[in-house]
Amino acid sequence: MIEMDVVGVRIELPSNQPLVLLKESAGTRHIPIWIGAPEASAIAFVQQGIVPPRPMTHDLLVSMVAALNHTVTEVRIVRVEDTVFHAEVVFEDGTTVSSRASDAIAIALRVPCPIYCAPQVMEDTGVEIAEADDDDGEAASPEGQANAERELKQFREFLADVEPEDFEK
Repeated sequence: MIEMDVVGVRIELPSNQPLVLLKESAGTRHIPIWIGAPEASAIAFVQQGIVPPRPMTHDLLVSMVAALNHTVTEVRIVRVEDTVFHAEVVFEDGTTVSSRASDAIAIALRVPCPIYCAPQVMEDTGVEIAEADDDDGEAASPEGQANAERELKQFREFLADVEPEDFEK
């Protein structure tokens, strides 16, 4: 499994459909996942540190799991079928529960716990973007910076033109 970081929630234009963008922790590949507006809000709220006056559904679920003396240890994005990303929520005793990827991500950010992606999902849906900085965190060479900017532009163009149906097999 490949560990992932949540880059954030974006709105895909012109359809105004939200997507969550994941990036592999130790690499340059990204996965865009189209999600619903409520899940986009749930992910964005926790990333921005916004605490609603009353618990949202994902907050309630995390509280219920804790009240039952269980712990969510990780979430896994395990497959894509007909443009739908499927995930699993994994508990401390090894129990797994099937989930939509967006719900699993919203839970993982609240717990917090790691998010993993199956290698086949990454192979099928990942888009590579070069980092602008080298491994030491120093500015990349001018050639490397130009390549990174070109690849970032290509990725933005990809996001502008891609539709969920493009991930069908």
